[in-house]
Order: sequence, then C-alpha cells, then structure tokens
Amino acid sequence: MVNSESHARKLAVVAFGGNALLRPEDRGTHEEQIARAKQAARWLAEIVVRGYQLIVVHGNGPQVGNILIQAEEASTNVPPQSLDVAVAQTEGSMGFLLQQAIRNRLDSIGASGEVATVLTEVQVDPNDPGFKRPTKPIGPFFTRYRAEALERDLGWTMREDAGRGWRHVVPSPRPLRILNTAVVAHMLEWAKVVIAAGGGGIPVVRGRDGQWRGIEAVIDKDYASSLLAAEMKADLYVILTGVAKVSLDFGKPGERAIDRMTVDEAEKHLREGQFPAGSMGPKIEAAIQFVRGGGSEVVITDVEHLREGLEERAGTRIVA
Repeated sequence: MVNSESHARKLAVVAFGGNALLRPEDRGTHEEQIARAKQAARWLAEIVVRGYQLIVVHGNGPQVGNILIQAEEASTNVPPQSLDVAVAQTEGSMGFLLQQAIRNRLDSIGASGEVATVLTEVQVDPNDPGFKRPTKPIGPFFTRYRAEALERDLGWTMREDAGRGWRHVVPSPRPLRILNTAVVAHMLEWAKVVIAAGGGGIPVVRGRDGQWRGIEAVIDKDYASSLLAAEMKADLYVILTGVAKVSLDFGKPGERAIDRMTVDEAEKHLREGQFPAGSMGPKIEAAIQFVRGGGSEVVITDVEHLREGLEERAGTRIVA
C-alpha cells in the first residue's frame, strides 16, 4: 500500500554539522545534547511546515572524536572499535536524539508525523587517494603541545585548523554510492522526516569475493548529502553552516557576500581558490555536484537565517 500524500509533497534534504549537537563550549553531557537536539528540531520543523518531506543528514566529527578518545582512555580494559563502527555508533545515538526531538516538535505544533532513522552504508573506493592523505578533522581542538604528544604516542595525524587549535585528521574518501537509497525512499512513503547518512554514512567497500565490509574512514557529510539528494531527486538541498551567506575574499577588506551564483560561477570561484578545502570548499563542491546532477537549487546559510533562506530573503542560492 502506498501513502499517496507522500507523492504530493516536495522533498528537501538538509545537511548540518555535528557541532549542532555538541559545540566546543559544551561539556558533552547527555542533557546538553538533548537540549541541542531540541534546538535543531525547531528549525528543522520550519522546513516540514512549508510542505516538504525532509531527509536530515547530520555531521558527527565532534562525536566520533570523543568516541576515539574514550576508546583510547579505556584501551587497557576494553578493546577499541574501528572508525567505521564509531561512525555507526554515532548514526544510532545522534539519530535517536534527533528523531525524538523532531517527533516531539512536530507534535507540539500540530504537524504530527512519523520520524525514522536509517543506519546508512556508503560505498567508497579502497584506492581513493584520501586514504593516503588524511584530511578530515574530527574531535576536539588541542594545543600544539598536546597534538605533538598524540602524534608521538598514538600515531595520530594532527593538523592545525584555521587558527583554532590542532585536530586529529582521518582518511576521508569520496562517496560513490548510497547503499540504502531504496530503503530511504520506502520510508518516505510513510514518514515526514528520515534521518539518513549520518556523519556522511558508514564507509564500506566491496571485496573481490563480493562481500561488503567496513573500512577505517569518515566520509564528508556534505558530499554524502549531495549524493543522496541527487539520487532521491530532491526539490531543495539546504546546507547549513556557520555563516549567513557565502562570501568572496572571505576575511579580507574586500569581502563581499553573494546572494546567488550559477554553478559555472561557483566552479570559477572554486578554481580561483575562493573556497578553501578546509571550510567552504566541500560545501560549494557538494552544491555543484547536486545541481550538475539535475537538482534545481541549493541554499547555503546558517541556522539563524534558515527561515528567511527558505523564503529567498537570506542565504546564498546556487542554481543551474
């Protein structure tokens, strides 16, 4: 039996970072994360009440980083799990917090509907160059002294992150295919909101024997959400970040915000180095990938301007 209402609704995919539930100033308690999830649910509900079904893709950098620290601290008593399993853990734990918060929020505003979380596997290439050059920052910020100790004692690769401190960086291969797309589509027959590809999805590869297995990596949630949005033929793709609009010459005297870009203009600015790999670059690349794949438009903005962004009064739009 098919839910006919789902076919009449538009589909939006929204991607946001793991710091929405765990910010640098937080201690990371369960109560803090519940409160953050409630805040996230308020602005996610804004999209639903505008007539969209919604796929939510969250980041997990801070959360996976904390799991790795916990594992290391307890390694003499409990065998540490691999990075792919840590990603799966955060898909479950963060999915639970968001699922509960979104359902409660929808109930409170009279827009009740099902909310579901999908443990999502994402295929990557075992020969992806990302495995040779770790670049994806996860976990908290460290001082240079502490970073050097972690490199020496644990063999971690540490990189300075935009003047904010040093962070653990891990392999981040590009996603090739979302394995659970059909499941997400089926769930959208009945659910208003599906949480999928959390943290970019669980990275898996297919061996020569045809068997799937996890691999030590973290996939960028912007690339994964773009791929999922394209495969699901989303009407709208929203990337939430820390700024209200994308800017050219960011941080320089001539900085200027952009209201609208074509994909050709976005690619030109990307080639010119306007969007660094460690900050806005992946978001712009994800936007280009979605529109080039047949998507209509992408909105990039922050949480505070999401409502206005949906009404084309704020944020940056990237179109064909």
